[in-house]
Amino acid sequence: MAAIDIDQLVQTLATRLVKLGGRVATAESCTGGMIASNFVALAGSSEWFEEGFVTYSNQAKQRSIGVDEKLIMQFGAVSTQVVEAMANGAAKSAQVDYAVATSGIAGPGGGTPDKPVGTVCIAAYANGSVVSIVETYRGDRAAVREQASRQAILLLLEQL
Repeated sequence: MAAIDIDQLVQTLATRLVKLGGRVATAESCTGGMIASNFVALAGSSEWFEEGFVTYSNQAKQRSIGVDEKLIMQFGAVSTQVVEAMANGAAKSAQVDYAVATSGIAGPGGGTPDKPVGTVCIAAYANGSVVSIVETYRGDRAAVREQASRQAILLLLEQL
């Protein structure tokens, strides 16, 4: 089964957000702005995309989008707790109703037995509630980041 084209996903998301009158923000760690880049590649994205935060370091997560240091210390940056806080923080900071966040281990190093390379936590915030998932992707760094970006957009679409 072929992967869904990310451009098609973005177009679908754009159509739904415009219809809802909604705007979205991103909070990206391992995807490093890839989701936001896919958003702005679509002409007219200024109608529905508000802002993107690339919060790669733990300090950036705290400073830019208000993730509590205690969450990072207790659960690690790659956790559902932190990625949910990232999505909530992005929505609050950007003053939007929708947000998506990623945090993971794209590799080639950095993995552990509990969180191997390819582990990515993704959260989607919609109208005051947040859902999250944990996926383990295969492939090199670029493949992990691309798969995580696609899944993040899909997760957000499911919440609309």
